[in-house]
Amino acid sequence: MRKIVSFAHVSLDGFVSSTAEGMHSLGWVSVSADLFSYVEQRIQRTDTALYGRVTFQMMESYWPTAGDQPDASAHDIAHSHWYKSAGKVVLSKTLSESNHINIKIIGGNLRDQINELKHSEGSEILIFGSPSATHALMAEDLIDEYWLFINPILLVQGIPLFKNIQERTALRLINSKNFPSGVLCAEYEVKRDQ
Repeated sequence: MRKIVSFAHVSLDGFVSSTAEGMHSLGWVSVSADLFSYVEQRIQRTDTALYGRVTFQMMESYWPTAGDQPDASAHDIAHSHWYKSAGKVVLSKTLSESNHINIKIIGGNLRDQINELKHSEGSEILIFGSPSATHALMAEDLIDEYWLFINPILLVQGIPLFKNIQERTALRLINSKNFPSGVLCAEYEVKRDQ
C-alpha cells in the first residue's frame, strides 16, 4: 500500500507559514545547496505529489518551465523534470479535472478517494506544503509519515503544521539529518495499532 507523506518546512514552534509578513510568507525558511540536494534525492524516489489548490497553482506557475530557463540552477532543472513527470493529486472544491489533464482532482469524499489512491499502483505520495490539504488529511488520519525540515526560528504566530488531529498520535523517528544551516530534517512514521 502506498504511503501519504507530509513534506514540510516548519519553525521550531510548529508553524509552516508566518502570518506576520503576509498570509503565506516563507521568507524564514533556510535553504542551501546541501539541503536542496538531499531533498532532490528523496523526491526522485517518489512518483506522485499531492497539493492543495493554492500550492498547486503556485507550483504550476513556476515548475513546468523552471528548468528551461537560461539561468536555471541544477536544483531547478532536476525538480522541474521531476515535476513534469510526477502524477499530481489536488484537493480542491473549485478546480475541474476537465481543465487539468493527467491531474486527479479530489473535491469530496476525501477518506474514500485517498484510500483508493493509497491502494493504486505507484510509490508513496508526497504532500508539499499545502497546510489546508494537510489539515484535511490529518482530520481523517490519512497521513502515514512526516518529513519535517525544522528551521531554527521561533515564529510565535502563523499557520500551525499540526491541526485537526482527532486523537493523541504516537510517532516513531525513522531518520534524521542535521544541516550546517541549523535545519534538522526529522522523518517520523505514524504508529498505528496493527
